Amino acid sequence: MNILVIGGGGREHTLCWKLNQSAQCKNLFAAPGNAGTASCATNLPLGVSDFEGLKAAVLEHQIDLVVVGPEDPLVLGIHDFFLQDPLLADVGIIGPQKEAATLEGSKAFAKAFMNRHDIPTAAYAEFTAETVREGEAYLEQSQPPYVLKADGLAAGKGVLILDELEEAKKELRHMLLESKFGKASSKVVIEEFLSGIELSCFVLTDGKNYITLPMAKDYKRIGEGDTGLNTGGMGAISPVPFVDDLFKEKIENQIVRPTIEGLQKDSIPYQGFIFIGLIKVAGEPKVIEYNVRMGDPETEVVIPRVKNDLVTIFKAVQEKRLHEVELEVTPETAATVMAVSKGYPEAYEKGKVILGIEKDKMIFQAGTQLVEGAIHTSGGRVLAVTSLGEDHQQAVQKSYKTLSKIDFEGIHYRKDIGFDL
Repeated sequence: MNILVIGGGGREHTLCWKLNQSAQCKNLFAAPGNAGTASCATNLPLGVSDFEGLKAAVLEHQIDLVVVGPEDPLVLGIHDFFLQDPLLADVGIIGPQKEAATLEGSKAFAKAFMNRHDIPTAAYAEFTAETVREGEAYLEQSQPPYVLKADGLAAGKGVLILDELEEAKKELRHMLLESKFGKASSKVVIEEFLSGIELSCFVLTDGKNYITLPMAKDYKRIGEGDTGLNTGGMGAISPVPFVDDLFKEKIENQIVRPTIEGLQKDSIPYQGFIFIGLIKVAGEPKVIEYNVRMGDPETEVVIPRVKNDLVTIFKAVQEKRLHEVELEVTPETAATVMAVSKGYPEAYEKGKVILGIEKDKMIFQAGTQLVEGAIHTSGGRVLAVTSLGEDHQQAVQKSYKTLSKIDFEGIHYRKDIGFDL
C-alpha cells in the first residue's frame, strides 16, 4: 500500500515509524512531516488543511490510505471532502467525518452527546453572548473553582479554571462579548470542577467494532511537580499503574461501549481514533473531553507498545472488520520525556542545531526541520524521547539517559515525569 500521514509533529513521526515497519507499506509519505519523518517517509510540503493540494498528492502518488494526525483537517471535513470526490472516494481514511469530529470541535456538542447516552461527566451549562447574564447567574450558584471552556477549537488554550467569582464573571464576558478566543468562544460551556487524577483512553473503531488501545497518562504543566503554565504535554507513561482490572472494566462498561453505541444510535459514522480524556474521581471514571485523533505525546508511548502490524489494523478499520483483530501489547512500560525550546510555552526561539540524536533510539521528532542536512528546532516541543522498561521508573530513567546525550541551545525538559505514580 501507498500511505500518506497528514501532520508534522511527534504523533505523526511515531505513526510513520510504526507504519514503515510493515511489509505491506510500499511507499510512505508525510504532509508536511518534519526532520524525523524524513528518515522513514517522503515529506510533502503541504499544509494539513490544504485539501486541494492533498488531493493532488494522493492522485500523483497513488495513495491507498490516508492517516489524519491532527484535529483541524478532521473538524474542517477532510474525510467528507474525499468521500464527495469520485477520484478520491476509494481512498481509505483513518479519521472521522465532519459530524463525528464535532465531538472535539464543539464542547457543547460533546456534552449533549454524553448526557444523551448516560456517559458520566461533569455537570454543565452552555451560554452565548445573548445569555451572558444567565451565565453570570449560573456562576453565582456554582461552587469554586469555576471552569470556563470555549466551545470551539482554541489550540489548547480555551479552558480557564478560576477561583474568584468576579474574575470568572469578567472572563465569561471577555470570552462571549470580546471574542477572547475568537469564534471558538462564541459559545462557552461552564462546567463543574472535578478533583481527581487524569488519564487518557484511546479507542480505534471502524464504526461498529472497536479495540481499546493501551491507556496513558500525560503531564501538561511546564514545571516539576505539575507547576507553571499548561503545555501541549511534557511527557507520558503507559500503562497507567493506578488502572487496575476493576477500574478498566468501569471505563469499558460506563464510557467506551456507550460511546461507540451512542454514535451508532445517533447514526454518526465513525472510522478512526477516539481519545477519551478521563478523570478518576473517588474510584469512578468521568469524561473530561473527547478528541477525535490520537493524543501527543501519548502516541509516543501507546504506539510503541502495540505489537501488531499497524497497516493490518488500519486495513481492518477501512474494511469494517476490526473485530477480526486481536490486539497484542507488550507488557513493558513505555515512558516519553519531551524536550522543549527555551521560553516554551510562551515565546521561544527557533533554528537551533540539535546534536546527539541516536538513530537506534526511539526519539520521535516534533518541532524539527532539516536545514542543509542538519536537524534544527522549529517548534516549542522539539523531541519526545521514548524508552521501554520493566516499570515506569526504569523506562523514565532510560529516557533521561538518552536525553543527557542530546543538546540544542536552550533545551529544557521536566526531570520528574512519573513522579506521582
